[in-house]
Amino acid sequence: MKRFYKTVAVAPEAGGFAVQLDGRPVRTPAKRPLLLPTPALAEAVAAEWQAQPEEIRPQTMPLTQLCCTALDMTDPHAEAVASEVAGYGATDLLCYRAAAPATLAERQARGWQPLLDWAAATYGAPLTTTEGVMAVAQPNASLAALAAAVARHEGLALTVLAQLVKITGSLVLGLAVTAGRISPAEAFELAELDATYQMELWGEDAEALARRALLREELEAAGRLLALARAN
Repeated sequence: MKRFYKTVAVAPEAGGFAVQLDGRPVRTPAKRPLLLPTPALAEAVAAEWQAQPEEIRPQTMPLTQLCCTALDMTDPHAEAVASEVAGYGATDLLCYRAAAPATLAERQARGWQPLLDWAAATYGAPLTTTEGVMAVAQPNASLAALAAAVARHEGLALTVLAQLVKITGSLVLGLAVTAGRISPAEAFELAELDATYQMELWGEDAEALARRALLREELEAAGRLLALARAN
């Protein structure tokens, strides 16, 4: 799509802050008003629109895309989204450890176990670890506690949590980011621990590096959105 506007501005409106293109408010793909909760987030979204060249490239507008997802997909289906996100607790990445080599198993334990301990202490949700990829049953009480933690997220926060969890494969990592326990960069390193180990052994390849770069960008965008949405 060609850029069809000349000016980008932010204006306060009832219920939030709007991004305006040539004085007209931006709307989501579902035609909902793109109202944002803080001026900091609205300014950041406006900057994405301002940075577009002659051709609008949605892939270069991650904040805009996440905000539209929140309004068009998360808000109307919040219960279903929360249920899907909570479901990751039953197969959380951090619970599945390598039996060998010992160096990888030690790295997993050193990086992942503190987050499982944090989830147990913070949410009352201890999770069982296992070696290999065969599914291990998790305590029902723990899964219920994690689901309750997810349910406390709504709107943009739930959208960010869903993004984090889907990218990392770990509900615990997603909750740790939204709770401020770890940064998005730390979540990336922990989620990619196995892949990093394999790259150290066998070397890098362009396809893997491109995949990792994309995942890192998506995690950082989600974390930035959360920080801007919470900014005063």
